[in-house]
This record gives sequence, C-alpha cells and structure tokens, in this order.
Amino acid sequence: MAMRRLLALAGVVVLTGWQAKAQQAVAEATPAQQQLAASTAAPVAGASASSAAADVPPAPKPAEATKEKKGKNKKDTYTGPDTIIELPATPMLDEQGMQRLDPDGKPMWNPPVKQQRDKHGHPLFDENGKPVFQTKTDMGYDEHGKKIKVAKEKEPKKIPVSVARGTLTVDGMTGKAALNYDIADLKFIYLYAPGIGVAIVSNEPFQGAVEQKNAFNAKTLTVTVGEHTLQLASDKPLLGKKPESAYVMIDRQFTLPSRFPVMGYGTVRKAPYQWPGAKPYTREADAEDAPPPPADLMPTQLLSPCPAGQMRKPGPPVLPGQTAPVQPCVPIKTVEAAPAKAVASTADAGKSAPAQPTN
Repeated sequence: MAMRRLLALAGVVVLTGWQAKAQQAVAEATPAQQQLAASTAAPVAGASASSAAADVPPAPKPAEATKEKKGKNKKDTYTGPDTIIELPATPMLDEQGMQRLDPDGKPMWNPPVKQQRDKHGHPLFDENGKPVFQTKTDMGYDEHGKKIKVAKEKEPKKIPVSVARGTLTVDGMTGKAALNYDIADLKFIYLYAPGIGVAIVSNEPFQGAVEQKNAFNAKTLTVTVGEHTLQLASDKPLLGKKPESAYVMIDRQFTLPSRFPVMGYGTVRKAPYQWPGAKPYTREADAEDAPPPPADLMPTQLLSPCPAGQMRKPGPPVLPGQTAPVQPCVPIKTVEAAPAKAVASTADAGKSAPAQPTN
C-alpha cells in the first residue's frame, strides 16, 4: 500500500517537470519562429472571415442617396418666366393706310397677337431673349405641350370690280370723269349727288335695300332715286355680260361739302362712308388726245400706302378739285388704345388656381 502511494507521487512529480520544461522551450523560441507560426495561422483565420462575410447580405443604401439618384433622372424644375405676352389689337388698314370700318361703321381691328409656347407649355423666347409671337402658319404649342394645328380657312369668294375711265352722270349731265378704281371685293358703291343724297348700291341684298332689276348691265350701273337717274359708265364690264339686279338704299340726310357728284366704295352701309381716291388716269396707245376735264370733275387721287407699322388718320373733307391736305403717316403705336399686357401661363397658374372651363 505504501509502495503504491510512493509510485503515484513520483509520477506526479515527473509530469510536472515535463510541463515546466515545455513552457520554458516555447518562451525561449526566436522571434522568426513566432512570426512563422503567426503567418501559418493567418490564412486560416482570413479564409474563415471571408466565408463568413460572403454569407452576410449587403447593407441597404441610405434613403437620401436613393432620392438624390432618382432626382437626376427627372426633368429640372422650370424657373423661367411664367407669363404669356399678348400684344394689343392693331387697326385694320385699307390700301391708303386708313382704318377700315365694318358694315355698321365701327372701326375694324386685327386680333391680338400672343406669344408662342414651347413643347413644355412655357413661354418661348429666341436666342436673343426676345419673345416669339404666333403667326398664321406657326401657332406654337398649348399649355399642355400639344402642337396647335393651324385651321385652314376657306377664303370667301370675292367679287372684283374694275372701273376704267369711268364717268358719273346725274340725269344725263356729267358729274365726274376719269374714274379709275380697282375694287378687290365689291361690297358697296356710293353715288352722291347734291340735293339728292347718297345711294348705297350692292349686288347682294342687305337690310333696308330695295331691288332694282337689270341695274348692272355690262359696262354701266344705272339706279333711280326718286325722279333722278344716276349712272356710272366704264370702259370695261363691271360685273359680267348678263344684266344683274342691284340693291339700293337711299340716305337723303347725308351731305358733302361739294357742288358736284362724288363716287366712292367701301364696306359700310351707313355714315360715315368711305371715299377712297382714284388711280391716276393712264392714256392708252390708241386714244386720241383730248383736253383734260375741268378740275371740278376730276376725282380725288389715291394716296400712296403707308410704310409697315404706320397708318393715316382721317382728314377733313374738301371740295372736289381742291388740294386735299395729305395726312401724314404716323406710327400705329401712337393710336393704340390699350398697351401690351401679359397673360399668366395656364400651366403654371393651374398649380394655384383651378382650371377654368373653355367654351
């Protein structure tokens, strides 16, 4: 028994001594040996770390970065002008530069001109920053970016009338001579005689007119006013070879400061009437030389047209044969009643106000 205890004690002492020697050997190892052991263990640790990282899903990107990336794909916010410039209406002029009148005697105006829109519905400007306005052939785009189609309007049928070396007589007596008119579209012809008034003549019916059959007959126009006969004779046919009716209305209250008859034409059926000048007389090659008519029998000459952007104001009436004061051409801007105005863009205004219904 005692022998066994002694052997066990001796074994423990020997084992303890071996462990102490092993620890001392490790501590006395060189630095190069320690580095070699570390390098041998490093790949194993790195491989395990890489396999662990591959199993972990990537972290989601911040919400702010995602929004910023999406914003680059969208169109930039428009920060330019949001108003459509609209020019005021301008007077509608005749061949002499005077403002035209409608059948009721009211001045006629050209419609206002608006600025074009681009494909995004915003006001359109050129490379110099000036607004681009609509034309008859290019209307631009609407507030929704849709191309505005130009409506093809059928031009109404015109009835041209040419009076060549015409003569106006009253009861057979010459009242005017050397009448030369090129009427692009016949509306009304005015035949005035002192003491009788003015006869408004048309080839189409109109309110207050009375039909006189066969009044237009080849080269002559003959109308009857009470017991008086007014006749316009031309070297060329007026309407056609066949006789046609004329519709006549008499205005006995209208007077002119003239002792001789006067002829005119225009688009109104009541005063104030238009009395455009006649073209200069052109002598034909086979015409015989004859003394010129008296000055009182000669019509007022047609004025030269005004330059673009200008017009003439109506001047005071004068007696035939007298020298009429020539009215100067003035810029249209000086006679405009309303200045240019800006119209809010519908596309931008719709953000703050509800859209209005259109008819």
